[in-house]
Parts: sequence; structure tokens; C-alpha cells
Amino acid sequence: MSSSSSQDKLTMWLVGRVNLRFCHRLFSSSSPIVCGTRPVSGRAIHLSLHRFSPCARKEGFVFPCEAPEPANPIRTSASPPLDFTLRHRKMRRTMRRSLSRLSGGSAGRTWSPSLFARGTAEAPEGALLRRRFSSTDGGDGSRMKIFDRDLKRKHRDRAAWLMRPGDCFVDSVAENLLDRLEDCKKTFPTALCLGGSLEAVRRLLRGRGGIHKLIMMDMSCDMIQQCKEREQDKSDKNIETLHVVGDEEFLPMKESSLDLVVSCLGLHWTNDLPGAMIQCKLALKADGLFLAAILGGETLKELRIACTIAQMEREGGISPRLSPLAQVRDAGNLLTRAGFSLPGVDVDEYVVRYKSAFELIEHLRAMGETNALLQRIPILKRETALATAAIYESMFAAEDGTIPATFQVIYMTGWKEHPSQPKAKQRGSATISFKDIQKQFGDGS
Repeated sequence: MSSSSSQDKLTMWLVGRVNLRFCHRLFSSSSPIVCGTRPVSGRAIHLSLHRFSPCARKEGFVFPCEAPEPANPIRTSASPPLDFTLRHRKMRRTMRRSLSRLSGGSAGRTWSPSLFARGTAEAPEGALLRRRFSSTDGGDGSRMKIFDRDLKRKHRDRAAWLMRPGDCFVDSVAENLLDRLEDCKKTFPTALCLGGSLEAVRRLLRGRGGIHKLIMMDMSCDMIQQCKEREQDKSDKNIETLHVVGDEEFLPMKESSLDLVVSCLGLHWTNDLPGAMIQCKLALKADGLFLAAILGGETLKELRIACTIAQMEREGGISPRLSPLAQVRDAGNLLTRAGFSLPGVDVDEYVVRYKSAFELIEHLRAMGETNALLQRIPILKRETALATAAIYESMFAAEDGTIPATFQVIYMTGWKEHPSQPKAKQRGSATISFKDIQKQFGDGS
């Protein structure tokens, strides 16, 4: 942003929002203020005010650039700060927002948090008080927010009451995830189950993993209450079960307190997936196991196509209706970035058939998997929804009238480092050549 354009933008905003006499008091000092990343002189803005506000002369407004310095200036470098009234304080806050808006409002940019603190002992003449925005200030910090976690909690509350007993898809994912425990000779006395399909994991555990204490955590109070009520019907009562209301993004577990962390269809709704996995690793003891199942990028590809075509036809554009999901190539990088050793990733695709697209939506609601994007459009027009269902059926319907829905599930396995784990040999330490192996076991070609 150039200095002249910064002045012009700030001036046009000031003329429309701030009293001109107050601007005279504000910019009577020649000290620079920050607009964007460059200091802008108050007198230069006065010249722009004169150019953009011809009505100022009619009101008898005298600009400092046209008149000599007054005998009793409002501010000097030795005078204390003015005791502004409530009205002026409100104007000051308004101008802070305008300067922040002109500077982009992003992290790393600087601005003057007090335009009126010049000339004091704490802030000498010409000094700029700087402040760095954090992600909580609304700037674009290192932690990007994609999902509305409060809305997702409400979705989980609704899913607690709409949950289907014995859902075939959810049970298949939970069974395949827990089946990995049977490949481990190690036992896991203390385990944590994070969000997602809590009830299915608890019901299908069946003594696998040698678990004696199971902590079930979800961000939904209603979901935890449903798990408590169904816990009374479990035949396996040898496991001590605790229920905790908590967020996966802020794991309320002590460091090195768990032997196993299981998450079935829950972590893909976190804004900071690598951060959540790092917290899981910190909560694990040495040689602890991390198991997770998340939805992959090919999930509901038929619905994405139908919804995009319907929106282009009915609304003339598209809006995000389905959340972004991790790709298969990213899963291994996530495990490595979180610091897990012996990472393992495999993928399964499930094709579930429904009578109509509306039945698919009802199933997604029962699983708590509906749209929770921050940049979503909350209302879906009726004609767009009907067009989506018609396009879905016309493009993907089978001969028996059912429509398919593809769910791509990515399974991730990682261990916390321990000296007993196998490690790769150093490069160049091999004693047998692959050429010799090929000659010995090759087909002779």
C-alpha cells in the first residue's frame, strides 16, 4: 500500500465517520501515525482532508496547514495526556479499528494502539506503541480455524438422540480399527477413546487389548450421557469406564498417563489435526499406541458432484457444502509430524446404498457428520436441495433404484518412541547386494 493511497483511504473514512473539529485536535501534532506499514504524517492527512471535504470551509474550519500554530496548543511534548471524555474515547476506539482495517488486520503488522499517547514519559514524541496480533485477536495466526466447534458440539448433541443402534457402516469401521489390537502382543491397561463412534468402540471392544481402564471423552454432554446409559447394558463389566466431557483440540490428560489412544471417526473435525495428534502422543506412555480412523478426501464424492451441479444451475455459483478432508498422502506426514514412530497408514472404501439422497442426509445427521464449516451458508434453498437429489439419482442410481455413497476411511497407526522398538539400520551398512538376491531367487532372465 503506497503512502498516498493509505492517506486517501484513511481520509475518506475519517470524513464520513469522525467530526472534523475532532480531527483538528487529533492531527494538530505533526507526529506520524501508522497506516498499513508506513508512517503517515498528520499534516499530510490534513491536506487530504482539505481536498476531500470542501464543506469544511463553510463550517469555518481552519486547517493547521493554513493557519499559524495556536498560542495555546492542545498537545505539546511536555504536556500530559488529555483527559478525554467518553465520546472521544469511543472515537478513539473507532479510529483504532479503522487503522487496523487499513493495515490488513493480520499477524505481524504493527499499528499504534493509542494515537493520543505521544509526548508522555512512557511514549516520547514520535514513538510508536506496537502490538502484535495473536490468533485470538482475529488475525490470521498460525492456527487456522476451518470448522465451527460450537456448531459441531450441537451436531453431536443431536446425533446422540438420532444415533442408530447397530449402524453397519460405523460398526465396520470400529471393528476394523479395533482388529489391529489383536495383532499386538502388548497389553494396554489404560486407554482413551476420543469422540466419534464412542458407543460402537465400547460395544465391539470385547476384551481386546487387555484394557482394564477405559476413558471415554466427547465434547457433547448428551453423547456422554447416552454412553453412560448404555454402559449399564454391557455384558463386559470387567473394564472400569470413566466418562469425560472434553475437546479433542485441548486434551485434558496428563503427560505419559495413557497406554492407548483410540479415535474412531472423530479427529477429522478438528481445526488443528497435527496439534491434536501431538497432544495424544504427549499423553501416551513410552511404547504407547495411537489408533485413529478418519474420513478421507474421496468421501461422498457423488454428493459433491451432484451438489456442485445443482448450485451452478439454480444459484449461478457454488458454496462450500462439504468439509475439506485429508488425503491419503497426507496421513503419513501427519504421523511423522506428530512424532510417532513406526507409522502405518491403510485405506478402506465403503459403498453404502440408500433409497434416496434425503436418506443419506438423515444418516449423516445421525452420525453427526453434517456441515460445520465457518464459511458455510446456513440456509440451503429448497429448489437447490430438490435439484441435488434429482441429479444424484439421475447420475449415480443403480438398476434397483438405490443410490451409492462412497466413504473413504483412512486408518492411522503410530507408536510413541521406546528403546525396544526396531530401528532402521544406518545407510550403507548392508552386507548383501540386491543383485545377488536377484541372481539367487530370480527367474533366470
